[in-house]
This record gives sequence, structure tokens and C-alpha cells, in this order.
Amino acid sequence: MSEISPIPAFNLFGETSAFPDVIHCERVFDRARLHGWKISPHRHHQMAQVFHIEKGFARVTLDGTETALKNGEFLYVPSKIVHGFAFEKGTEGIVLSLPSPVVHRLGPKAPALTTWLNGAHHAPLSELAASLLSQIALFHEKSGTFRAQRLVALSHALLTTLAEDTARSETPEQDQTRQMQRLDALISEHLTEGWSAADYARALHMTAGHLNRIVRKDTGATLTQYLETAVMTEACRHLAFTRLPVAEVGYRLGYTDPPYFSRRFRARMGETPTEYRARVAGEI
Repeated sequence: MSEISPIPAFNLFGETSAFPDVIHCERVFDRARLHGWKISPHRHHQMAQVFHIEKGFARVTLDGTETALKNGEFLYVPSKIVHGFAFEKGTEGIVLSLPSPVVHRLGPKAPALTTWLNGAHHAPLSELAASLLSQIALFHEKSGTFRAQRLVALSHALLTTLAEDTARSETPEQDQTRQMQRLDALISEHLTEGWSAADYARALHMTAGHLNRIVRKDTGATLTQYLETAVMTEACRHLAFTRLPVAEVGYRLGYTDPPYFSRRFRARMGETPTEYRARVAGEI
């Protein structure tokens, strides 16, 4: 019987031990070199991270899509997204790790900010954001009666600055994308709970018909098709990054009938779960 290997879930940069502080800030050089400059694909269930490259670069994989993180750029990764890194030897920068409770306390709540926090973002780091990140690194090493409060406040200032900086580059055409991002954030949160189209529409304060029109305009698919494809995308993650049996993958995503899960997967992805796993295994 083969060993079941779920997608690794780290609490820190390559670690499964308990989270050590209110937030955590460390140098890329100090951590990455301990792992041979490579961090295998993993995800964090209760943590977001901000990466900033000061010198060097990294090849980053986000849910199977590869991109380059270069000098002067940042990458924000929310919880639950599978990501991995291959750093150029000697790369320098900062990794800021934020437990989900710290991120969730950021307020007052605003739909645009909630959407931003639930998506991955990659862009040049502004001067103000760089200053805030440097202050976080500085005060992380200090002590004091209100150290935790200061670090949380600075982290909130950094996140809102990053969100504001990237929002400035948006065009009117991206309004549709923002609505879709709000939907995607809800799908990520309730993926295994069996939410219907009406449930998602209710959470977005609109009718199912209106939400269906938004999805059709953006993707060409119906809302029901889009929701099912999102579930199948999560299935792809399990098939690619774990050795869970196909039936177990289906069970975890709400399919109680394994043959039906395989049929629906093939209808959405163009191949059976077994065929998909074999093909991806040959490419990784």
C-alpha cells in the first residue's frame, strides 16, 4: 500500500513547527541557502506571506504557473495557494510571514481590500512599501512593551500600501475582474462546503442571475460551470502534488460517488483524473 502524501503545509519558510511570533520576518539568504536555494511546492493554511527581492531573482511557481521574481519586486501570497521557489544562489531579500488572524484583523473591512488580500500579487515595490518593510524588519529584532502591537500596525500599513499601489494601475476594464476576484475569494473559502450558485450570489449581495451574467461576460461559462471548474482545479492540485487515491480526492471535494467524480473531471478537464496525474507526473 502506497504512502499518502498530502500537499505539504508549512507554518514558515520550509518548516512545520509552531509559528514563533506575532509575525515573522527573515532574510531570504538565511533561510533559502539551508534548503539548497530551492523550496518545494507547498501551501499555508493559516498564513499569508510577502516576499521582496533586493538582489538576485527567483523562479516562482504559483499553482503550477511559473513566473520570475526580480530585483525590486514583491510577491504577495495568500493562504492556501500552492507555491514553490528556485532561488538564484546568493539571492537577498526579505520574507514576511503573517498569520491569518493578523491579516483578518485588518480593517475597517472593504470589499476591494478583502478581494486583494485573497489573491496573489506580483509588482514592483514602491518606496513607501519598501520603507514599511524595512521598519518591520528593524522592529522585529527589537523588544519592548508594545512590540507586538507595533509589528501588527506596521504590517497592516504595508498590506494596505501594497493594495493601494497595485490598485492605482487598474483600468476601468478591470472592474469586471474585481467582481470575479471577489467570487474567487469566496470559492476558495467555501470550496468543499457544497455551496450553490445561489449561496455565492447571496454572499455577494446580488441575484444568481446577475452573478451568472458577470461570469458569462468574463469567462464565457455559466456560473454553475465556473464553480465546478474551480472544484476541479483544486482536484488537479491534489492529483499533481499528492498521492491521494483518486476516490479520496473526490471525497474531499464533496463527491460521494467516485465514478461520477471521474466523469465530471473528464468533462471539465478533457482527461480522466488518472490520465491527468500520469501526464503531470511526467512534466514535473
